[in-house]
Amino acid sequence: MMEWQKVAKKCALVLAGILTVQWSIAQDNAELQQTANSFLRTGDYANAILVLNQAIQNAPDDIQLKKDLAFAYYLKGDYNRAYTVVSPLVDSKEADIHLYQIAGNIYQSKQDWKGAEKLYVRGLKKFPKSGELYNDYGDLLQNMKNFDGALRQWVKGIETDPNFPGNYYHAARSYLWTKEPIWAILYGETFVNLESYTTRTAEIREVIVECYKKLFDDPAIFNSVPTETTDNKKSRKGSNDSGFMDAFKSTIAKQVSVIATGIEPQSLIMLRTRFLLDWYSFYGVRYPYALFDFQRKLLKEGMFESYNQWLFGPVANQAEYKAWTSLHKTEYDAFSAWQRNHPLKLREDEFYNTGKLAVIK
Repeated sequence: MMEWQKVAKKCALVLAGILTVQWSIAQDNAELQQTANSFLRTGDYANAILVLNQAIQNAPDDIQLKKDLAFAYYLKGDYNRAYTVVSPLVDSKEADIHLYQIAGNIYQSKQDWKGAEKLYVRGLKKFPKSGELYNDYGDLLQNMKNFDGALRQWVKGIETDPNFPGNYYHAARSYLWTKEPIWAILYGETFVNLESYTTRTAEIREVIVECYKKLFDDPAIFNSVPTETTDNKKSRKGSNDSGFMDAFKSTIAKQVSVIATGIEPQSLIMLRTRFLLDWYSFYGVRYPYALFDFQRKLLKEGMFESYNQWLFGPVANQAEYKAWTSLHKTEYDAFSAWQRNHPLKLREDEFYNTGKLAVIK
């Protein structure tokens, strides 16, 4: 064997040895990380921290391990150490959305409001379509008593990441206290479809019903509602005007007589059925909207009553809701199966909120 071949063989053996060691370390760290995550899930934060520190000694440049360590310190309530670990990580090119979320929570726990705000601004610059970061930034602004600013972030999150539920939840709750309860109704119903079986779902169901009452309790909401002829002169969808909202108000204002006996599931079913029929006669093409398409599909499938009972029944009267589902078990089971297989999917080009938020009452 020639000398250069011997050298090449030795180099190959050394490289193979290095790769074997690196692979072994990586395997060990993966196991340690799994162990740490198990401790985190059971609330044993001290052991999670111990294991993660051991793994970081083997791989000091592993940002994922350090992110987990910062999160473990945060969950333990040791915000100073969490802050020390996470602060350098946000400067890394490998920083992801989850890291910004963890860092934001840690900064807020230390009441570093300005630092947290800078962090979210920075994160959104890097991830401009992250519904999660808009959601968390809105939370921060709300904690800082900047309610209009918070609502703007949640609405922006809806625009940029329409299938992330958190921003709909917060926006619906906020619009309950503004002069535009219609947005609380639309965003609330969207949220309930995106996140259907949580404590937040029950809360937003109540918001939707309350806003229907508020909508028809305040005649001023329908003031200056344009006629169909006037509305036809407005620019088409996509422009930053109030065309969609004017169309909604003019359509629903026709149905005031339907709820003369009060806001309850049966009157809402009639109201919303008539609204859909009118909407698709005049505005469906101009203002396509996934939520209305979803409702219309349910109407065509003969499941709109079951859907509305599912949406409003638990809020209106729990006993009557259970009685209705028992009496209409076959229909309700069919709707439940359909709902599981046909989830609401929002579309990115259907954002109509002008951003002109009403003053918080």
